[in-house]
Amino acid sequence: MSDFLTTWGDAAMTSLGFFWMALWAFCLGYVVSSLIQVFVTRERMRRTMGEAGPRSMALGTFFGFVSSSCSFAALSTTRSLFQKGAGLAPALAFLLASTNLVIELGILIFIFLSWQFVVGEYLGGVLLILTMWLLVRLTAPRRLVEAAREHANAVAPEPDDADVPDPKELAQSKGGWRRVSRRYFMEWAMVWKDVTFGFTIAGVIAAFVPPSFFQTLFIGSGAGGAEWWQIALHTLIGPLAAFFTFIGSMGNIPLAAILFGSGVSFAGVMAFIFSDLVVFPVLRISANYFGWRMAAYILGVFLVSLIATALVLHFSFDAIGIIPESGAVDAAQKEPSERFKIDYTFWLNLAFGALSIGFALFLKATKPKDEGGDGGDGHKHGGRTWMDRTLLVLAIASVVWLVAGLGIWTWRSV
Repeated sequence: MSDFLTTWGDAAMTSLGFFWMALWAFCLGYVVSSLIQVFVTRERMRRTMGEAGPRSMALGTFFGFVSSSCSFAALSTTRSLFQKGAGLAPALAFLLASTNLVIELGILIFIFLSWQFVVGEYLGGVLLILTMWLLVRLTAPRRLVEAAREHANAVAPEPDDADVPDPKELAQSKGGWRRVSRRYFMEWAMVWKDVTFGFTIAGVIAAFVPPSFFQTLFIGSGAGGAEWWQIALHTLIGPLAAFFTFIGSMGNIPLAAILFGSGVSFAGVMAFIFSDLVVFPVLRISANYFGWRMAAYILGVFLVSLIATALVLHFSFDAIGIIPESGAVDAAQKEPSERFKIDYTFWLNLAFGALSIGFALFLKATKPKDEGGDGGDGHKHGGRTWMDRTLLVLAIASVVWLVAGLGIWTWRSV
């Protein structure tokens, strides 16, 4: 019992340490995302995206790059773009870019993994989009696409585009910056459940699960490296392991670091990271938006794309000798208390904490009449579903686990 309590305390401190290391990255990403989403609205994106073509694909990728990394918000905006006439491939390009090419995700990957994974994430994001585009061009049935568009319009009819304020006028008004402040906290409201549960699970796995478990699950991982067929198998196991989780693209990075620290191949870890759009909650919401047939089609296209991309990245990086050494991940191997030392993370967290307080005070000081319309946040989740309620319960349970574990760690340390 004593050993269990000690490990519980270490698990809680590890989870909190992971979050502390990532906090400034979240804040930076959400500040940038909030600025762009206020001044580059969904209506403007709709007006510039059309049917599939190089220009539409480039625009879909760019708008995804500057948009939110929340999978559910990205799905909502993707549905809106698709309903308003965007081709299936450009809409899916937006979805992939908004969860794989965003700034805060790259920062988190650098913090928890290494620069090679950052390169793999961004280069792989582009390869994902190109592979998806090719697959859609070759396989998408026109009838299925039209049926999905009709289903989306029937489930959630989109209103006509309204006039939106000029970005320069917004930037010079209190209302514009109030929107930025609101959007910043909306970003946190969207992801806090995923992040809380994801980082808690990462801490639990780091403390309780031995590396030998992952070396058994991912056949051929560990010392000595894996054969080519075992690496290919890792790219199947990674998405399968991610499918039944509730952990989003931001919450699964610490777990990806643990996988790599346990000896899982570069391809397997990249496939796991890319799998945030092939998890069950995303499939369920996609089915609600587009129908089950289209949701299954999108899942299949994404799965084939991410497996192919992970394999190309692995063998390309291996050919030029830049694959990081398996198991060498400092962030996943530090002692729990080492993650709270006073370094650049401390000062960055302090600065962004002050900025967050400033946003909150500004919201309180400005009058609601300055706020104007919503301006198209693109973050409608379609009401609270059973999936969202389940994730809320898991997040609350995670908070209880962390508070109790912190108390145990403190008690055993004094």
